[in-house]
Amino acid sequence: MVLDNDDLFGSQPSDAKAESNDTPKVNPRASQSEDSGRYRPLADLLRPNHMADIIGQEHLTGEGGALSGMFKSQQFSSLILWGPPGVGKTTIARLLAHKANRPFEQISAVFSGVADLKKVFEKARLYRQQNGVSTILFVDEIHRFNRAQQDGFLSVVEDGTVILVGATTENPSFSLNGALLSRCQVFVLHRLDEKSLLQLLSRAEEKIHRQLPLTEQARRNLVYMAGGDGRYLLNMAEYLFSLSDYGPDHQNSENFQQIHPEDLGKILSHRAIAYDRDREEHYNLISALHKSVRGSDPDAALYWFARMLEGGEDPRFLSRRLTRMAVEDIGLADPHALNQAMAASAAYEQLGSPEGELALAQLVVYLATAPKSNALYTAYKMVRKNASATGSLMPPAHILNAPTTLMKDIGYGEGYRYDHDEPDAFSGQNYFPDEMTRKIYYHPTPRGYEATLAKRLQHWSALRKSRNNPQR
Repeated sequence: MVLDNDDLFGSQPSDAKAESNDTPKVNPRASQSEDSGRYRPLADLLRPNHMADIIGQEHLTGEGGALSGMFKSQQFSSLILWGPPGVGKTTIARLLAHKANRPFEQISAVFSGVADLKKVFEKARLYRQQNGVSTILFVDEIHRFNRAQQDGFLSVVEDGTVILVGATTENPSFSLNGALLSRCQVFVLHRLDEKSLLQLLSRAEEKIHRQLPLTEQARRNLVYMAGGDGRYLLNMAEYLFSLSDYGPDHQNSENFQQIHPEDLGKILSHRAIAYDRDREEHYNLISALHKSVRGSDPDAALYWFARMLEGGEDPRFLSRRLTRMAVEDIGLADPHALNQAMAASAAYEQLGSPEGELALAQLVVYLATAPKSNALYTAYKMVRKNASATGSLMPPAHILNAPTTLMKDIGYGEGYRYDHDEPDAFSGQNYFPDEMTRKIYYHPTPRGYEATLAKRLQHWSALRKSRNNPQR
């Protein structure tokens, strides 16, 4: 279906500032579109009519931005809009359809299946045959289509039957197949920052023709509660506007008592934490926790640890990952780190949640403040690679096991020197295969307990040379 401007955006003006001062006030509790009488949420009333009105995505919509360039050139190609909720993905798709002056179809992957796609594709093919024009197909939540369903887009995108505009909150690298991605440009939309959200609130107040009943700090707290989601912010603002009109004492907005920060949390609920235990946010946050521990920042590490727990992460998963950090990023710089990790894990199993989570929090701080070394981790990666390449080489004869007379007769164990009987309990013999040059994999750092190990290894290396053992 071809949608005109009123179909897409209603008949509201493109900029609230252009309205006359005599324009009747909008009832925030029952906002109506001027032509249909239908209720329209404040977020929909404020949906931009022009690319320049989009807030917070200037890297795409501003001068020199990829989307603004596409609009100017009128050269439209298939694209994926990737970003968190409430940042303008649907708005951009609608503006694209309006600007391109092409037929526009919209489906949601949540409610649509293969049969729905086939109907849209057939309609687009017929229109293209008759008019020579591609149809713009907007697919919301495109990541919810499985790989086979995504393959269904390939031919119609390839031959130009449709210009695909997909919207997703999930990382396309993981949620979309490579064949589809290769046919689309990926545009990343950013979470709205404080400045953008405050600007959005100002637009809402201009549209409603009055100020929100908030103190300055409560206003900033409201922005913080939105978590970068413009739609969520406007929904909360709409509710606050309605309170000023229909409060318990039916006071008008001029006399309505302002809301202070301590009261805001009682009136509004916080936005749910953006976290999916099996999706990208899961990996983003565990990466942030790991890198904060590695960077010796206990405060940041505790923050990400708490973020994951508040998002519903399994504490056992966090315990396993913290144990990994103990051996990967601390290792022998502090041999007690692994003991602490095992103890914290046991404490959690004994106490359960939420009491046991404190033991894991203690482990987070211990690991973040411990001396750091990846020497063992690096050595292990190197030696595994080397072992794979030299896996057929035998140990030198003098360290071969010789449990039988025959094995002793053919030289197994011959010449072996028992280190405990040698000066300094060190023989300095070669333990690598005879055909292999001696390797040094483990390079201890000068931090923590590894500083002691470094001195010990230097001492043994000097003894090995002084006893004229071959350097292999």
